[in-house]
Formats: sequence, structure tokens, C-alpha cells
Amino acid sequence: MTRAFDEDSAFGMATRGIHAGQRPDAATGAIMPPIVQTSTYVQQGLGINKGYEYARGRNPTREALERNVAALEGGRHGFAFSSGMGCLTSLTMLFRAGDHIVCGENVYGGTYRFFDKIAKNFGLEFSFVDTRDPHLIEDAMTARTVALLVETPTNPLMRITDIEAASGIARRRGALTIVDNTFASPVFQNPLALGADIAYHSTTKYINGHSDMLGGIAVLNDDDLAVRLQFIVNAAGAIPGPMDSWLALRGTKTLALRMRQHDSNGRAIAAWLEQRVGSDRVFYAGLASHPQHALAARQMSGFGGMISVEMQTREKAAALLGRVKLFSLAESLGGVESLISHPASMTHASVEPARRAQLGVTDGLVRLSVGVEDAEDLLADLDQAFAGL
Repeated sequence: MTRAFDEDSAFGMATRGIHAGQRPDAATGAIMPPIVQTSTYVQQGLGINKGYEYARGRNPTREALERNVAALEGGRHGFAFSSGMGCLTSLTMLFRAGDHIVCGENVYGGTYRFFDKIAKNFGLEFSFVDTRDPHLIEDAMTARTVALLVETPTNPLMRITDIEAASGIARRRGALTIVDNTFASPVFQNPLALGADIAYHSTTKYINGHSDMLGGIAVLNDDDLAVRLQFIVNAAGAIPGPMDSWLALRGTKTLALRMRQHDSNGRAIAAWLEQRVGSDRVFYAGLASHPQHALAARQMSGFGGMISVEMQTREKAAALLGRVKLFSLAESLGGVESLISHPASMTHASVEPARRAQLGVTDGLVRLSVGVEDAEDLLADLDQAFAGL
């Protein structure tokens, strides 16, 4: 297990992003942690080593990333994985056949696909509920419920779960609260401080921020839970390589700066879209018209760059996707470049059409990941793309 340095907790977010969990290399003085590209470590004698035996279990570059993100999330333990889904898969291994998990109904399509198409084949049971309503969370709990998993803001409808209220319900029932914090990032939201047991991310997204690696990370405080997860890390092996760990660590150094720009641009574009198509068709928690804006403002310090807009028909959505020039049509999110996608056929294609329709993930829904370009240029791009629609 990899612990955050206690002395880093007193610093601000930008300072922690640059310094937490890492020190200049003792051998050379290198300011960046070395990429320790090795599969094994020479041992000093039988049963004697320098804390490292085999890279699946521990790697110094990976540990620097784990300490860093743990400090950003205000947690004691960090565990890095090969992808966001590798992280979720490993977290699910904390449980066993017969256990019951309550999950938000509007989560990333890959989360739903893994739970519904794979994990339940191993005896886990799931209830998917609208976690905006604490009463629905409470009603879904059973004597066998071991965890509550929420994503807030949700992908792609930007729904908000009251983390403190949800965590309180789970705690009273003896269940863990697991929060996918990818959309908010540690800069704008800290689930552990609101009562969650585990916060996790696809580090592919905002934490890395440059669209050049895959990764995931989980952060928690409980020592016993950390021991269990470390065992899973080593036994199941869904770990990132040293290079991907280093790239994510490079990303955290500018995370606070980037998130401010994502947020500034996101607010500007959401306001423009609201004027253009109406507040009922724009999904962004930073808008005062968002039905959960007050809750979002209470538990988040910023709203980021994720926006969805309802174009009403697949044809209009396709026209918008084909007309943009600065926004690139692509999967993923959270990079410095602006992306645009069609959830129904991309991120949520694995969700059954009837279920998508029930949730509100329509064929006309478009999702924007607003990057850090000049806001004026992004607005001009949208203005020309919307012309005539």
C-alpha cells in the first residue's frame, strides 16, 4: 500500500499537485521521479530486499503517483491501475458472490456494462437507482448490501448525488460508499471529506489531462481496506506500467491550473448554449437553472468542463458533430483539447436502447468535453456549427 505524505496535507491543491508524494531523486537530484522501467529487483539476500521484489506488487514510479493523488484527495492510501475499468474491476473484487451493490442508474456505460454483463455472472447482485433521491438509495438497501457506488456529476446527464447524505445511509447499513470522482477531479470535489470510503478516477481523463495514457486510481483512508486492496493489486495485476504512471504524475503538476481553465471555459460555453437552445436542453451543474445547482455548489468548488446538450434528433446531433472544427469527434474527455461525442452510439452504446431512453440518453444528446483553448475560439466554433440548426 502507498501512503500520502502527512506533511503535504497542509498545502494548497496546486502545491500538492507539484510536490506531494515525491522528492528529488536521491541518486541524481532529478526533479522528476525516474521512470523505473523494470520487471524485477535484485535482492540482497534470501528474504532481504529494498522493499521491492516484483513490479506487479510495487514500483517506485507508480508509488509516486499513488502518493501524489492520495494527497490531492485527502486520503491515506492510493492504488493505481491500468485503466479506470481496471480500477473498478479490482474494487469489485473486494466483494463476493451473494453480495449486493446499489449503483447509480446514470453512470458511465462501461460501468453499467461491467456490472450487468460480467460481474453479475460471478454472483454479485446489483440494484440501479436514481441516487439523486436519498430515499431511493435507502429503499434499495438490503441485508446483503455491501456497497453503494455513485458517480457525481454523472456521465452524460450531469446529475448530482448528495455524497454526504448517501454516505450516511450506506454507513448506517454497514456498506461502503464508492464515488467515481472523474468528472469533478480532486480539485473541485473530495468525496472522502464528505464521508465516502473510496474515491476513484479514470486517470486517463483530467488527472493526466493530455490524452496520451490509460490509467485509474483509487484513494481511501481505512488501513484494513487498504491491505485487502493491495492484495488484489498484486494478485489480479491490473497495474499501470511505469511510463503511464509517470505521464499521469506529470499531469497532476498542472491539474489545478488546467481545471480552472476547464471550469472557466465550461461556464462560458454552458451559458452560451443556454441562451441558444434553452435551459431545459443544457446539462451543466454550474448553471443556476440546473435543478441541483445549489447541491453542486455546496459539495463542489468548481463545475469543470463537461456539458451535455439535447439536440432533439439524431440528425441534428450528427449535423453538429460534422460541423465543428475545434471540437474533435472522439471518445474520452478531460484532455487539454476540446472533444465532442454522441453518448448513445459511443460511451453508452453498450446500454440497451430502452434503458438509454428511460434514463434520457437520447439519440439527440451530444456531450462536450471543453478543453483549455481560448474560450472565444471555442464559442466561435460552436456559433458557426449551430448556424441553421
